[in-house]
Amino acid sequence: MTGIVSYSRPQGSVSAVERAEVKRIGFSTLAAFAGCFFACRTSFVLIAARWINIGTVPGVLAGLGISMALLIAALVAGCGPRSHSTGWILQARPLQWVVLYIAFAGCSLLWSASADPAASAMYWCGLVLDVATVVLLCRACGKECAAHSLMKGFIAGSVLLAAMAWMMPAAEDLRLGDLDYFNTNQIANLCALAILMCTLLASRGDSVSKFAAPILAITLFRSLSKATLIAFVAAQVYRLTSDSAMSARKKWLLVSGSAVLTICFWGVVDAYFGIYTATGNQAETLTGRTAIWAWSLDAGLTRPWFGNGFDAMWKVAPPFGGELFEARHAENELLQQFFAYGACGVALLMGVYGSLYRRCRLLPQGSERSILISFLVFVLVRGLAEAEPFDLLLPLWLIAALTPLVEEGRAPRRDMSMQPEYLSNASAAPAI
Repeated sequence: MTGIVSYSRPQGSVSAVERAEVKRIGFSTLAAFAGCFFACRTSFVLIAARWINIGTVPGVLAGLGISMALLIAALVAGCGPRSHSTGWILQARPLQWVVLYIAFAGCSLLWSASADPAASAMYWCGLVLDVATVVLLCRACGKECAAHSLMKGFIAGSVLLAAMAWMMPAAEDLRLGDLDYFNTNQIANLCALAILMCTLLASRGDSVSKFAAPILAITLFRSLSKATLIAFVAAQVYRLTSDSAMSARKKWLLVSGSAVLTICFWGVVDAYFGIYTATGNQAETLTGRTAIWAWSLDAGLTRPWFGNGFDAMWKVAPPFGGELFEARHAENELLQQFFAYGACGVALLMGVYGSLYRRCRLLPQGSERSILISFLVFVLVRGLAEAEPFDLLLPLWLIAALTPLVEEGRAPRRDMSMQPEYLSNASAAPAI
């Protein structure tokens, strides 16, 4: 697999050939900026509504405007004579499912029960811009360079938002974030995805700042997002039990570090659960979720084949609970797809995740395979109690970025250490 050199080396050393291969992958500033934007745009509405006090619409428009600018920049960069081939798109089954999902979502605008069709169409355009930008970045700077740079940018943006979350005043229930515009579930999801990206980059012989993962892990735990924490733990348990390449020492450090983090924040955890069980907003507890699930299922059964359409719940579903909570989605990914797109949505969801899983299963045994599957474990467990109103829990742009890596990993691997160009690079690279 490109990015990982297949040859033996002394235990604990860093191969000069491997370093040369990582250097060959390169780094794209444009792709890194796009990844940072994908993370940071979560806070645009918060900044516009809370900090600048100009309402939520400017934040949404700013995100759409930057998405359009990124698409144009990627298009220009991908049209030069040094552009890379995009023929892999025709064979990339997960990306084909992503395109089919977006196309069906766009068609559903014709029958959507959305309260604001124009705004819904704008959100759908955002999905198209994201995936198209990633594909064009792969053409502009290469599949691996684009994917690695996107993930590095996303990690940097997530660290920035983690710092922002710590500076914001804590909510009444002691959790991080703003309940209306940048809530604890969004913060936790960013941190969890960024941590998984850190581990994936490391498994491919690349890495980011050694401080990024600890900062994100502490913020993830402190967010106290129950569904996200449980899903992240499930993903890590899968990785610990399936990754035979991970040393016992590293596994022990991971488990002991988690235990220390739990002990350090146990007082906050205990206080939060006291508030949660006594005075918590029932629309956001399991009891409240069951009411949302019941309504979503009932509304979905009225249109069982093609669903209610894109963005058909916001301002349409009745308020739930004594707090009159307005649901943005069905609080369950499978149920959300059934509500929005009916049986077709369920089939599309299974097609997108299933095709990516099948491709991951074809990879050689190792850390990269277990980490890629842990992405799916994370979103499947989290999807039991969370969903996204427009996107999937594993973002479509991220699936588009990971697909070429998975597809290339299935190809026969050459021993890069025997290639003359790498031998020359290895001799010039400093040893560690």
